Amino acid sequence: MESVSAAAFDESYYQRYYFDKKTKVADPQHIERLGAFVCSYLKYLRVPVHRVLDIGCGVGLWRDIVAQHFPQASYHGVEFSEYLCRRYGWERGSVVDYRAGEPFDFLICQGVLAYLSPPDLKRALSNLGTLTRGALYVEAVVREDYERDIVDENLTDPQLFRHRAEVYRRGLSRQFKEIGGGVWLSRQSDVPLFSLECAAE
Repeated sequence: MESVSAAAFDESYYQRYYFDKKTKVADPQHIERLGAFVCSYLKYLRVPVHRVLDIGCGVGLWRDIVAQHFPQASYHGVEFSEYLCRRYGWERGSVVDYRAGEPFDFLICQGVLAYLSPPDLKRALSNLGTLTRGALYVEAVVREDYERDIVDENLTDPQLFRHRAEVYRRGLSRQFKEIGGGVWLSRQSDVPLFSLECAAE
């Protein structure tokens, strides 16, 4: 069982899931609401944000959101798709093994991890902890979402792996504290949290 290959993320993939109004899953208004929530939460917690990594950045929907909420921060987009790297100028890389000279303050990983096989997912979850010393936002569809019938399978990419939520939580909890809404805080961070701001461990 292998992760979805880079060849799958070609122009036709982005036409279907991002640009065609009938089949796209990326709703700019949803991303704006999500970004406002995540960034406001980080500001409320006083997480210092100077360097932002968006890994699997796609068409760059988070770039303007980061600029709006953290105008002093640098934004760096990394993408697995060769097509998008050519089109938008992103750095090519994978969440499984991407390396940076120093960790980031805020890492965004949206809609990426479910494309990974179990071994690659394990490596990626560990690598996220290496890449950030601050906050992490993760979004991934899990098996329980399908079982509870809250996933529209007509719109959702059938290539996604259906990993259990516990697989993600177990992999991330070694290096992060879960603080709700898909947001995690690095255990290296010295931002103080009240007990009820964190999920039970």
